[in-house]
Amino acid sequence: MDLHLRGKRVLITGASKGIGAAAAEAFAEEGAHLLLAARNGEQLKAVADRLRAAHQIDAATSVVDLRKPDDLARLANEATDIDILVNNAGDIPGGSIDKIDEATWRHAWELKVFGYINLTRHVYARMKTRGGGVIVNDIGAGGEKYDANYICGSAGNAALMAFTRSLGGRSLADNIRVVGINPGPVGTDRHVTLLKTRAKHQFGDESRYTEFQKGLPRGRPAHAREIGDLMAFLASDRAGYTSGVIYTVDGGLTSGWG
Repeated sequence: MDLHLRGKRVLITGASKGIGAAAAEAFAEEGAHLLLAARNGEQLKAVADRLRAAHQIDAATSVVDLRKPDDLARLANEATDIDILVNNAGDIPGGSIDKIDEATWRHAWELKVFGYINLTRHVYARMKTRGGGVIVNDIGAGGEKYDANYICGSAGNAALMAFTRSLGGRSLADNIRVVGINPGPVGTDRHVTLLKTRAKHQFGDESRYTEFQKGLPRGRPAHAREIGDLMAFLASDRAGYTSGVIYTVDGGLTSGWG
C-alpha cells in the first residue's frame, strides 16, 4: 500500500533509538524526508546516516533537550516546513508514589508531558499558517490501564490522552489532524529498564524482570516497528478522516487479556 508520504517532511523526537528510530525507518521507507531530534547526538547521527544511505532521503538531525525552552524553540524554528510531527521523546521512570519525589516527577513531565504540549504549540501554529499537517503523539497504555508502580507515567499519559483528544477534536477546522498511540509493552531498552525498576521494588532483585513478561499476548512485547508502521499509516492521507482519537496497541492487555 502506497501511503503517499513520498516527499513529506517529518519531525520525530526521541528518534535516536526505540520507537522513535523505528518510526524514522518506517517513514524513510515511504520516501519521507526526516528531521530527527534527540539528546544523544552520536546515536542520532547513526540512525540518520543509515536511513539516508538505505532510502535516498534527506535526514537531518537536531541535538536538543526538550526540557530546555531555548532548545525547544530552536527545534521549532528548524522545523518550519514540516508536514508531520511525531512527539515521542520521554523517559518517565517507574515507581510508586512514595518512590517518586516532586523533583523527579517534575523532571519527567517536563519532557514527556510539557515537551509534547510546548512543541505542539509551536508546530501547530506553523502548520495552520502553511495550510495543514498531522501530529502523532506516542503516549502509552499506562494512561488507560493505571499502574500504581508507574504512577508518574500513568498520570502523565492520561493527561496527554486528554490533550490529544481535546486538540484533535477541533483541529480539522485548521486542516490539521491530531492522533495518539498508546503502546503497551514494547521490546525496547526503556521497557527493560522499567521492568528492572519494578522488579527491584517488588522483589528486591532487578534480574527477575523477565517474570513480568510471562503471559503477555503472543508471549512477547510489541515490536517497535509495529508502532512505527502505525504512526506512518496514521500520518498518511489513508487515515485522512481520523483525528482526536487514541489507538491502543497492547495485544488486548487493557481489554482483559489474562
